[in-house]
Amino acid sequence: MSRLPERDTRQGASNRRFKWRPSNALIAIIFILIFTIGPYLAFTGHVPFTSYGYELHATFANSTNVALNSPVRVAGVEVGKVISTSRDGNATTVTFTVDGSGQPIHDDAFASIRPRIFLEGNFFIELDPGSPSAPDLDSGGTIPISHTSTAVQLDEVLTALQSPTRADLSRFLASYGEALTHKPTAAEDATQLPEVKGVTGAGALNGALKYGGPAGRYSSQVTNALLGTQQKDLSRLVAGAGRTFGALAYREADLKGFIDNFNVFTGALAAQSTNLSTTVKLLAPTLSTAHASLVSLNRTLPPLRTYAIELTPAVAELPGLISASKPWLAQVRPLLSGKEGGGVARLLAESTPGLAGAAQAGKETTLPAINQLSLCATKVTVPTFNQTINDRFSTGGPNYREFLYNLTNFAGQIGNFDGNGPYVRVQGGGGSQLVGTSAGKQELKSEEVNYAHTAVPPLGTQPQLAGMPPLKPDVRCYTNPAPDVNGPLGQVGAPSPTVVSP
Repeated sequence: MSRLPERDTRQGASNRRFKWRPSNALIAIIFILIFTIGPYLAFTGHVPFTSYGYELHATFANSTNVALNSPVRVAGVEVGKVISTSRDGNATTVTFTVDGSGQPIHDDAFASIRPRIFLEGNFFIELDPGSPSAPDLDSGGTIPISHTSTAVQLDEVLTALQSPTRADLSRFLASYGEALTHKPTAAEDATQLPEVKGVTGAGALNGALKYGGPAGRYSSQVTNALLGTQQKDLSRLVAGAGRTFGALAYREADLKGFIDNFNVFTGALAAQSTNLSTTVKLLAPTLSTAHASLVSLNRTLPPLRTYAIELTPAVAELPGLISASKPWLAQVRPLLSGKEGGGVARLLAESTPGLAGAAQAGKETTLPAINQLSLCATKVTVPTFNQTINDRFSTGGPNYREFLYNLTNFAGQIGNFDGNGPYVRVQGGGGSQLVGTSAGKQELKSEEVNYAHTAVPPLGTQPQLAGMPPLKPDVRCYTNPAPDVNGPLGQVGAPSPTVVSP
């Protein structure tokens, strides 16, 4: 025990002699970390390997030099900063943050790059958060290039009018002045409208100004209507149209399938053309002759309604009738009493004359009308539709098929004219022939004539248009002869429009 203090004293002296000290390499590593991480945190203000919070991407049309940490402002208030930029072809994708004071950002937001000073440099992003009715844009979302714009650079303004451009502009103004003051020759007037023959370009423009007042008023009404009834209606319309066409483009295969299915549908209708035409012809007469039967049936409905009301107590007794077998005979007697079964028999007796009248009316009107309809179809309608139209466009078949061919022709037209069968024949505008239409009038002022240019002169009109035939409701349909579809009005008539000057 006497040696313990001495041992403690020797151990304390030994600990003070061998105290731990960090190595020079460790001290160097600590100083490197301090002098690298410290400035990085000071300049970026962000701890590595952590999220920036709410981030958005915006695609701009050109690579305007937007530096890192450039501010993002909403209505002049700084709400975030740029954290990265990257090239996307000829465009630039800028990633930036938006703090809580600038949120929410909606799906129709708009981003613009603006200079902070007049002589370039120090750009910032001006952000329009969009309309409150649009859905919110999630973190990581992208503002498309159609909703972004960039600032005009000073070099773009200075290089807009270089020497070749100024020379071209000078030649353009000189040529435009000559065009306004040039007096047309007789050869140039040959292809012009009568209103502008012998008139200079400036004179023709002055003459057109008399229509400017009504045109401007109507244009202002249309423009005002396009603005909508609330703020940003037009922008929402454009955005909605973009989403609609985007969805159509995304489902392109389904859209093609719809066109193919419509072609199959119209082909099926054409295959059943005879039955379809017969059904359409018989539908209107059937509805008109069935009116009398429906009137008689309508007379029976009030007694039937009364019968249904009176039947309600009997229906209420059915659960007890089913659940109880022994009291069944006791329930039959009140069921056949004057208030129950007797009332039912009385109501049936009241409704029987109405039903008999409906049957008699159908015998007197419906069956004779159906007989007359059948005779009309057999002696007049079917022979008329079976005739062949003999003209240069004839298909050689009965004319009732010509109507149903229109559906197949339409399907071929919307399929880029790749369907089988006759094609749609049209004559496009433009050409050397000046034609005009007078709408059947003999003497018209020049402003009442419609003019157009065609490649070839019109040959004629077939079939010729005529007025309605006289209506004779007292003449039976089946007593009329079958009309001749190749008669005088089916031949080629005078052309309309006619050639004004070749």
